[in-house]
Amino acid sequence: MSSTYSESPTERTPGRAWTVRIIGHGGRAASVTCTTSACRMPARSENVTALRTFAAAHAAAHAKAATTNPHAYCHCGSQRCDAHPKAKTSCAGRVVMILRHNPAVGRVWSVEEVCELCAPLIPNATVVARAARPNHTASPTSRLATTGGQVPAPARPGIAGGFSSAPGEGEAAPVRRSRRTPQRPRRQRSGQGR
Repeated sequence: MSSTYSESPTERTPGRAWTVRIIGHGGRAASVTCTTSACRMPARSENVTALRTFAAAHAAAHAKAATTNPHAYCHCGSQRCDAHPKAKTSCAGRVVMILRHNPAVGRVWSVEEVCELCAPLIPNATVVARAARPNHTASPTSRLATTGGQVPAPARPGIAGGFSSAPGEGEAAPVRRSRRTPQRPRRQRSGQGR
C-alpha cells in the first residue's frame, strides 16, 4: 500500500486515488481487486459477504495509511468533476482525503485526494483526513515533520467502509450544520423604533 508522498513540499502533484472493487465471476463466485498492484487480495470465493467485509476494511486501511499531500491537485478536478456533474465548481481550498462508497451498488470503494470544494458535492463520500493548513511562521519541511502532513477528520467511531457509526453510550449525537451563513438580527439604532 503506497501511503506517503515524496515530492518537494512546494511542487504540485496529481491527487492520488485507490479503488477497491468486487468483481463477479460466472455463477456465484467473486473476487476483490485493488488498483494498487502490491496489495494482496483474497482468493476467489462464493462468500460475497466476507469479500464485501474485506473490501470495506481494505479501502479504510488505504485511507488510514495515506498521508494527505497538501500540495496535491484535486483528483476529482483531474477527472473533470464527473463525480458531481450536476454541481459544477472550480477546485479550490485545502486537500482532503475522502472515502467514497455507494451502499446501493455495494461493490466499489474509492479513496481519493480532492479539494475542499469538491468533497461535499461528491455523493456517498466521507472526509477521513485533511491536509494541514500552512503555518506561515515555520518552514515547509518542519511543518510537515511536526504535523505529519495531515490533520485528522473529527474523531468518531468507524464501521466497516469508513463511515461513521451511531454515537456510543453516553456520547452526544453529531450536530448537523447548515451550509448557510446564519442571519444576525438587525440592530436598532438608538432613538429609533421606540
